[in-house]
Amino acid sequence: QGAQIVIGTPGRVMDHMRRTTLKLDALKMVILDEVDVMLNMGFRDDIELILQSTPKERQTVFFSATIPRPIQDLIGKYSRDPAQVKIEQKAVTVPTVEQAYYEVDRRFKIELLTRLIDIHDLKLGIIFCNTKRMVDDLVDHLNAQGYSADRLHGDMSQMQRDRVMNKFRKSGLEFLVATDVAARGIDVDDVQVVFNYDLPYDAEDYVHRIGRTGRAGKSGRAISFVAGREVFQIRNIERYTKTRIQRANVPTAGEVEEARTNTFLVKLRLVLASGEYKKQDRLIERLLEEGFNSTDIASALLHQLSGGDTAPAPTPAPTPKPAYEERQPRPERPSFRDHRRDSGEPAPQWRAPRPEAPPYRAPAPAPRPALVAKPVTQPAKPAPSVSAPHAPSPVAALAPVSAPRTERAPLPAFAQKEPFQPRPVRSPKVSRATPTEQTRLWMSVGSEMGVGPGDVVGAILGETGLPANAVGIVDIRERHLFVDVASEHASAIMAKLNRATIKGNRVKMKAA
Repeated sequence: QGAQIVIGTPGRVMDHMRRTTLKLDALKMVILDEVDVMLNMGFRDDIELILQSTPKERQTVFFSATIPRPIQDLIGKYSRDPAQVKIEQKAVTVPTVEQAYYEVDRRFKIELLTRLIDIHDLKLGIIFCNTKRMVDDLVDHLNAQGYSADRLHGDMSQMQRDRVMNKFRKSGLEFLVATDVAARGIDVDDVQVVFNYDLPYDAEDYVHRIGRTGRAGKSGRAISFVAGREVFQIRNIERYTKTRIQRANVPTAGEVEEARTNTFLVKLRLVLASGEYKKQDRLIERLLEEGFNSTDIASALLHQLSGGDTAPAPTPAPTPKPAYEERQPRPERPSFRDHRRDSGEPAPQWRAPRPEAPPYRAPAPAPRPALVAKPVTQPAKPAPSVSAPHAPSPVAALAPVSAPRTERAPLPAFAQKEPFQPRPVRSPKVSRATPTEQTRLWMSVGSEMGVGPGDVVGAILGETGLPANAVGIVDIRERHLFVDVASEHASAIMAKLNRATIKGNRVKMKAA
């Protein structure tokens, strides 16, 4: 029926163009939002195809927080005399956002996260992780400890994303755990804090992350967790944003408990100042009449309100035993080996008796033939005599008698061996050279496991969040494969993808 404005992703727009349900003949303006992200995600060919199908007499507008070289080439190709509009400011980040980082080991990040939530009494925040697996694990940990959290990453359907975002906007969630893909689309004004649970790979992603808090002139916090050599990455972010990120000390358990107490006292003062509470004079008078003073009563009530456990019920005193009752010695249990010889009863049979074997008798030795020593002579071989076959010669009596040779029966068909066939010679793999700006990695999966190039590229991009141009040629063999990746991201890919699963197979990686 016609529309004035059509908003869509490149893939959906191309689908409507193929079905001729979207006509671009009368188009007046094309707007590309977040162009740098779309180029990093591999949409450049789709964008160029769409722009080629639009009228030449149109206005093209590019929105981007940064203008890298590929975007400049795209602007020069599809625009005439473009004008650049840039908002100049001293710092890239918002000055109302308080930025800090904590040096903490990876094993204790969850403990530090819960301490900071409790010590600052945070009720609405976003936690950013680099991988979808870390998002899922962190959500499970937070929910198990009593916090209200949900996830947002690329494996979720659009319906699931809308449900989570609507719940987060209405403060139905305390914390939203997301990847960098979601950092560009979250627009909630009351976000108190942004946690960088994992430091982003790029300083630009850091700017987009912390831009979710401190909106509309309000103050906010941006807290980053740093482990090991990631401190140098903080320095790169400081140079890019032209701001100083303060190093903070990890709060102790005592400081967290004191912060909880102060928060509870503030809420109690507000209730007392408002006077909007029900009087409980009758219950207090009953406790006073029972001998409890007012200080103890108030302390017990505060203990209950702050989450203290109920006092255990008094256990009754044990009843004393009478003096005449003496402890009798424990009777000895009869052993199953005892043979009641006195009563004449047979010993208990725990298993069936063995039948008596007949007495062993050695067989009588067979009589050995007597050997008669005779002088050895060399007579001529006598002709075989037919009349006396039972009279062998003395030499023949000592030699073993062998049975006549019989023909061996042929083997059955299943036992016969097949004739030897030489294995065909395989043509050797042609070696290839890895580009200088890339590093060759070895992976422990191959074609026998049903792994294809798309599975490898999807696993690397999904686990690391890197752009598509970070992965080069994928050379798949039968039980392993080689993949070329950008040298600057090789260590990050091996750290994130080691022990991951592709097509249900555990992956091991190393430099080839």
